Amino acid sequence: MADNGLFGVSWTVIIEIVIVAAVAITMERLITRYLSRFARRAKLERSTANNLTLTFRVLILLGAVLAISRISGVQPEIILSASAIGGAAVGFASQRTIGNFVAGLFLLAARPFKVGDYVRVGNVEGVVQEVTLNYTKILTIGKNVVSMSNLQVLDRDITNFLYESSEEGDTYCYTFEIGLSHELSAEKTAKIFEDVFARIDHPMPMQPHYMVARSSGTERVYTVYFYVERPEVIFDLRRQITEEVFKRWDNERKALTTQA
Repeated sequence: MADNGLFGVSWTVIIEIVIVAAVAITMERLITRYLSRFARRAKLERSTANNLTLTFRVLILLGAVLAISRISGVQPEIILSASAIGGAAVGFASQRTIGNFVAGLFLLAARPFKVGDYVRVGNVEGVVQEVTLNYTKILTIGKNVVSMSNLQVLDRDITNFLYESSEEGDTYCYTFEIGLSHELSAEKTAKIFEDVFARIDHPMPMQPHYMVARSSGTERVYTVYFYVERPEVIFDLRRQITEEVFKRWDNERKALTTQA
């Protein structure tokens, strides 16, 4: 018996098309479910999660269309025409835009930081406000939001100040340098740091500390370490510690000069 099929399409082709469609739908459901869980774990913005889902849906749709085209025996001229249109569309798209999109996918997959982390990207540092497929937004100490393309982010050194993460929350260890001249002894300088740390009124999960980073003929440079659970307080704590250390150092230096 001849395979008359439906509307001139053989039953074999129809069955193959149904199988391709079923596989595509199943893949779409599985990938969407996985991306939803990934977005929750990574604390992605809703818009970013939606863009990721849309991207993979389009890729699955294109794959299904190509597979169905081969099964149904679409004429080569049609495929070539579609390829030409697709090539023109890609040609109009900026190479930098495509690279930026790929960089965004890489950032979301590698996860060097997440929304809420305190980071330094090149010479820009602050709290990550948003990560999308195109841009990363960082709130700086000046209360300005800096938008960096994801290509720029990948081209720069990235420092994430996340110290440890647990079910109770995250802990950040922030470090910065303070340079002081040799006018005061190391003992007096140590006393200054200890007094300043003791007067910090913000609760910390761990005690702040310091160490000598390097020394030259004119100054000693100290690295200060302090720990917080809320990264947005780093701005005020850094300013407070710096101002108090310099204030105490100036007072001690004046007292030393008076005694002399």
